[in-house]
Amino acid sequence: MAGSEVTPQSDRAPTIPRVQDQLFATGRSSREKYAALVVGRSGLGALLKYEVVIGVAQARAGALGLALRQKLYPLLLGSCGRHVVFGQNVVLRHPHKIHIGSNVVIDDNCLLDAKGESNTGIRIGHGVFVGRNSILSCKNGDIELADGANIGFNCEVFSASRVRIGRKVLMAAYAYVIGGDHDVSDAGVSVLEQGRVSRGVDVGDGAWLGAGAKVLDGVRIGAGAIVGAGAVVREAVPDRAVAVGIPARVVSVRDA
Repeated sequence: MAGSEVTPQSDRAPTIPRVQDQLFATGRSSREKYAALVVGRSGLGALLKYEVVIGVAQARAGALGLALRQKLYPLLLGSCGRHVVFGQNVVLRHPHKIHIGSNVVIDDNCLLDAKGESNTGIRIGHGVFVGRNSILSCKNGDIELADGANIGFNCEVFSASRVRIGRKVLMAAYAYVIGGDHDVSDAGVSVLEQGRVSRGVDVGDGAWLGAGAKVLDGVRIGAGAIVGAGAVVREAVPDRAVAVGIPARVVSVRDA
């Protein structure tokens, strides 16, 4: 279980239905279920707009694909700055809750999922890089990538409440930031059937998460801190500290 070093956003996250429950629930048409899961807005117009943009641009290879996505993807987003590059097969879910600054790169095969009923979604600052195959996943939570953050290949940032990745943070490949957990208080009920809890995660400005590092729910990583490759962080890491191991322990402090 994660530590409790972040001021709680919500001790228990709102009920989050499983995707399969939403897909196979009765009382709604297939179109309505798809719109709720992917588009995030009701109405035939919103669905058609999404389908046209994705159908024309998402999988298109080469320079033409880049140009089409740069032109068409902002039509779906909540807001989008100048000179934003979307790689091939970038997937958008609930795109009206995704806000992107200027001079941003979202590399191939990334997923930006702002799904939720009461969240504000994903906010990406200026000059951010998100490496290929990386996932920003909201389960009724919010994610902020502040200006200049660099997210490496095959990373995941998950939020069931609030996760902030600070300015000029470097996340190396395969690093995970996990802003949520499962309630395991009832041993007689499967974990899958119990609710979620979430305290959120804050990664301070200028921090570095090494390759394969995992930051668990409720943790604050201090400004300028370094988390070693493969470390599992369950407790707060102070500013400029260096933490390594499983579980991560502070082994030194960087000079200011």
